[in-house]
Amino acid sequence: MKIVRAESRHMDGIMEIERTSFPDPWSEESVRGYLDDPFTRVLVLEDGGAAAGFAIFHVSFEDAELYNIAVRETHRRRGAGRQLLDAALKGAEKMGAERMFLEVRKSNAPAAALYRAAGFTVCGVRRNYYDAPREDALLMDISLTESGDRT
Repeated sequence: MKIVRAESRHMDGIMEIERTSFPDPWSEESVRGYLDDPFTRVLVLEDGGAAAGFAIFHVSFEDAELYNIAVRETHRRRGAGRQLLDAALKGAEKMGAERMFLEVRKSNAPAAALYRAAGFTVCGVRRNYYDAPREDALLMDISLTESGDRT
């Protein structure tokens, strides 16, 4: 498996993962719009040329935000999410970010555990942030300048 920058050829796989991973999935138009955005990266974890997972992050000055990360069900609990997260952290740092933020559903214990294991900490709560179903989000962040060697 390898992580590459997403291209149009990855869109079917990305959207399949998106639709099966989230109760309120992003539209293909939204995801496709990030492919050519100079401040946003869409990374794909390829397994045999097919998308096994993806991560989307955006960098604005010294801050980065992890917009989305998802792994095909057949690749979960095998380190794929951590590979994508580590690649996003490295990529954001290379783009000049000093810190990364993310939101995660309060009930999404596996994702929150992944983020904590990577060094993220809870820095706030966004009340009623998610729809379908309505739920609070934990706001988490990590310093990219103090979290060890990612280069």
